[in-house]
Amino acid sequence: MEQTAIRGGRPAQAGGEVQEAPEPQAPFLRACRGLPTPYTPIWLMRQAGRYMPEYRAIRARHSMLEIIRTPELAAEVTLQPIRKFGFDAAIIFADILPPLIGMGLQLEFVKGEGPRILNPITRPYDVDRLATPPAEETMGATLEAIRLVTRELESSFGGVPLIGFAGAPFTLASYAVEGEGSKTYSRVKAFMYREPAAWRRLMNKLVTVQGDYLIKQAQAGAAALQVFDSWAGLALGKQDYVRFVQPYNKALFDMLKRAGVPVINFSTGTAAYLSEVAACGGDVLGVDWRMPLDWCWAQIDYSRPIQGNLDPAALLAPWRELKYQIDDVLDRAQVDGRPRPGHIFNLGHGIYPNTPEENVQRLVEYVREKTAGKS
Repeated sequence: MEQTAIRGGRPAQAGGEVQEAPEPQAPFLRACRGLPTPYTPIWLMRQAGRYMPEYRAIRARHSMLEIIRTPELAAEVTLQPIRKFGFDAAIIFADILPPLIGMGLQLEFVKGEGPRILNPITRPYDVDRLATPPAEETMGATLEAIRLVTRELESSFGGVPLIGFAGAPFTLASYAVEGEGSKTYSRVKAFMYREPAAWRRLMNKLVTVQGDYLIKQAQAGAAALQVFDSWAGLALGKQDYVRFVQPYNKALFDMLKRAGVPVINFSTGTAAYLSEVAACGGDVLGVDWRMPLDWCWAQIDYSRPIQGNLDPAALLAPWRELKYQIDDVLDRAQVDGRPRPGHIFNLGHGIYPNTPEENVQRLVEYVREKTAGKS
């Protein structure tokens, strides 16, 4: 039997027997396994993006899709915050929506408005027309960008891990049906209630596409993966989540066990049913800022590592307030006065475009200074 590749420290299988994987050295990957770290590792969602002038200079010459579809540009943008701030993990510059293009939906990014689907799903027939092509055919540019970044991180940055990512089935289904961002999610919920059989077909197709895409990212060099469920918690109550989302998220995370790297299960607005979210799977639970970190961790009985959860707005505050907010997160991640193993410091959502760079630099330095040597 072929041995499963290991980058994130998950046990491998060879000859039908589970083999203990060697402990990773990178602090981020150690935290993903709940192992002691020399300090609390830190990276930020959307750390490569509009708050950095280097990115804005590239964006002034290229559209969002052009950057994503040009491996060299996507790699450069991915590396910009690693060069400047020295985060403990990089995350590939991409977007959750391009896999929908390969399925047959027409996507464009409208300046000042965000992403828009020009042929949204309105009837069951639209679901049946969706393709499920392999990631190599439709997302080859991102896979090549991962290979480029992985080589550069290894040669120039001491092997800083790279995170690959994709959207969860409900979040992608929402975009596909709504056609754009939404405040009410009325179209996708109406479709979900009205066409349950078509909903099942849609979600199963998304599981197939996203699972393959994420596994291919790991094979291309990503040392960890993150699944973003950005809309489920904002759109659905607990009962609907369990009925219409949880089975498909479970199926996706089950598929990702084959990737051989740690998987982060991140969602927003799901505090009311965080245990149900965690039950879907994933090695690390990523949480937003709406509930305190210690409360979130207790909901899963500290059974796995946790990622979060500074309010991104705190990075707009003066240092006295930002320091208070950072301390609050770090203090809630302690046990017996020491950092509990398995905490990855992050924001509770993506960094805001108007975030001052000096606050990001100070955040990284302070988290390391406060937690160094205390695990």
